[in-house]
Amino acid sequence: MTTQTLQNTAQMRRSIYALDKNSPLTNTQINQIVEHALLHTPSSFNSQSTRLVVLHGDEHEKLWHGTADILRNIVPADDFAATQTKLDGFKAGAGTVLFFEDTDVVKDLQERFSDYADKFPIWAEHANAMMQYAIWTTLASANVGANLQHYNPPTDDFVANQWGIPNNWQLVAQMVFGGITAPADKKTFAPVAERLKVFG
Repeated sequence: MTTQTLQNTAQMRRSIYALDKNSPLTNTQINQIVEHALLHTPSSFNSQSTRLVVLHGDEHEKLWHGTADILRNIVPADDFAATQTKLDGFKAGAGTVLFFEDTDVVKDLQERFSDYADKFPIWAEHANAMMQYAIWTTLASANVGANLQHYNPPTDDFVANQWGIPNNWQLVAQMVFGGITAPADKKTFAPVAERLKVFG
């Protein structure tokens, strides 16, 4: 893979909200992408603390049905129609990847390397974010659309009970994926000069 190819793939990775169930990849191919990222994404101290769950088809729809039921008791009734529309858009996708962090792994590192105890939760989030990016970018390279959501902690208990998630797995994010029915909106960029300094 050339540098240009890698950069082009990074540019393809966008938040795609117009999704359907016609993914260009099979469930098995999606699972292979997720597994590859799980094996090859770096983590501080090689902690490998990120945990993943992939939901396809009916299991994916259960997630967003359940999320709607939970939010209906939280969001004011007058505002819920907009929330329902957004959730229906997620449910229209083909599947969802759930991202977790294993808090037992983080606590073990904090105990063994106490000088860095306050940093390990932060570094775990870094590793999780890299995992999200690796999966998202690989999906984009195969013309699979995706967007990243954070309907936690309100959905934590529901997710744990529905799919038998251990107590030490802390939910971080949900990545919805599927076939692309409309492109992402045009992206705007803050000036590079305000965000980058180079010396030497």
